[in-house]
Amino acid sequence: MMLDKALFRRKVSEVQDYVKDIYRELHQCPDLSFEEKETAEVIKRELDKMGVEHRDNIGGYGVLAVVKCKNPESRCIALRADMDALPIEEETGLPFSSKRKGVMHACGHDSHMATLLGIIKVLQQYKETLSGTLLFVFQPGEEKDPGGASLMLKDGVFKDYKPQVVLGQHSSADHKVGDVVFAPGIVMSSADEIHLTISGNGGHGAMPHLLNDTVLCASQIVVSLQQVSSRLANPFSPTVVTIGRFIADGAMNIIPDKVYLAGTIRTMDEKWREEAKAAVRKIAEETAAAYGCKCEMKKLNGYPAVLNDEKVTAEMKEYAKEIVGEEHVGDMPKKMTSEDFAFYTKEYPCCFFRFGVRGSANPDCGGQHTPTFKIDESAFVTSVEVMGWLAARYMSK
Repeated sequence: MMLDKALFRRKVSEVQDYVKDIYRELHQCPDLSFEEKETAEVIKRELDKMGVEHRDNIGGYGVLAVVKCKNPESRCIALRADMDALPIEEETGLPFSSKRKGVMHACGHDSHMATLLGIIKVLQQYKETLSGTLLFVFQPGEEKDPGGASLMLKDGVFKDYKPQVVLGQHSSADHKVGDVVFAPGIVMSSADEIHLTISGNGGHGAMPHLLNDTVLCASQIVVSLQQVSSRLANPFSPTVVTIGRFIADGAMNIIPDKVYLAGTIRTMDEKWREEAKAAVRKIAEETAAAYGCKCEMKKLNGYPAVLNDEKVTAEMKEYAKEIVGEEHVGDMPKKMTSEDFAFYTKEYPCCFFRFGVRGSANPDCGGQHTPTFKIDESAFVTSVEVMGWLAARYMSK
């Protein structure tokens, strides 16, 4: 069945006020990772109003909405939106700024949820013409290990369905309103946490010969870890090792017994990822031993790399060109940032893409994860139109 693009666009335009209202409501009441109880209530309230079947409390406060079209067993596609906010004090000055001190939707997850609800409103109108089952995943905890995606999958979010494709879209302050970008293969890095405790016998800073200098030891570990990316990694394998936390709770003339380090390691190759984590442990422990100290490493396995299925991504990119025009569809640059959407990509053919949110309404838009991040709301035309069209085209082919 051929879809009428003009009619589809008209239906998208009819839900724009609704999407903006939901976006503003969610923006004002952000919830931190794995605390999305009130956010989930908003989602369920709207699904109930639409008469959409849904299941809640999946992997935490996750919600799965289901829309069955003709021949529901014929095919299945899942669309995902993340729900959590960040521990950031908002500084946008928007009239609908966050009402919760120190918590802000600074990554656009509010726009993802509002968009997905708008898409449901549109696609519900095609139940009698599309074939298959549409799944809509509202996922908690994207910003925090172990990742809401992994928990929803473990909790059987798809236990009653077998999606052939999973789509995820994300707002992007790097791209202008109206544009969408795609890329096949690995598009975002893995992310693992490093937590180190360096222990020794501290003491008076004026008598270093009588103690173990844990601060000097920890400093050398920070420096030595850089050889993981500069010397141990293949130059053609992107690798980042960053220590962002260094706590030496001594004083001007006191060397503490313990020093704490925390950081992240990022790669785009799963085999090298494991080798790099082992190298971090070896370097930290042996450097500590050389200084007469001990190093305990707490290793948290984080998110794998995001791997876009080449065939699915090529297909979705062509569908996007149909609805917004070839001039508005570009190539998505790879990033060393991470996304727990990666857990879906390990189990299902997936496509993760971005839509631009920088426009005339926010030319001074701060970057994502900053206090000044804001979205030009005209971007919602594209976010609803593209993701909705991709799903509709897949379900009508």
